[in-house]
Amino acid sequence: MIQLIAFYLFATVTIAAAAMVILARNPVHSVMWLILAFFNAAGLMLLAGAEFIAMLLVIVYVGAVAVLFLFVVMMLDIDFAELRAGFVRYLPLGALVAIILAAELVFAVGAWSAGGIDLANRAAPIASDTSNIQQIGELLYTRYIFLFEAAGLILLVAMVGAIALTHRRRGGTRNQNIAAQNRRRPWEATRRVDPGVGQGMEL
Repeated sequence: MIQLIAFYLFATVTIAAAAMVILARNPVHSVMWLILAFFNAAGLMLLAGAEFIAMLLVIVYVGAVAVLFLFVVMMLDIDFAELRAGFVRYLPLGALVAIILAAELVFAVGAWSAGGIDLANRAAPIASDTSNIQQIGELLYTRYIFLFEAAGLILLVAMVGAIALTHRRRGGTRNQNIAAQNRRRPWEATRRVDPGVGQGMEL
């Protein structure tokens, strides 16, 4: 009984928060509603026995992705009046996408009601006496260890490439010289000038 009450509570709050993400006028409020939706979706994953996905939702999406969205929304100077002006123009396309997504959800519910496809047990047998996180860890570090290491290697190459592109030398730019800054004395850092009216100051 308590599981059923928790499911309906988490599901109702998740749907309401997802609707408020779209309906909120302030984008900062939309991100806050998105964080609430992530938390309740993590609760639903816990009820389904997927503790690993619930932990990923809280750590990755709430702790990183949603915070990044919040910083981007607060730092960008977006003209929201102009964005709302194009709402009517894109309304037919948005309605078409919404209808397609709704049809997919109805199809998914019908397929789930017809019975699950037992492919997971054939690909990776599930033991009932171990937790979800332990089973995923055993699979990652035994059967899929080479794929896991390959994914880590690809991420490492991408990180090194991004750092190399950021620190490459460009012509016509002034680079920071930390040693010269440390050698600079206070009387060399500032220069007091008193230009006359209408006169500029030479740097």
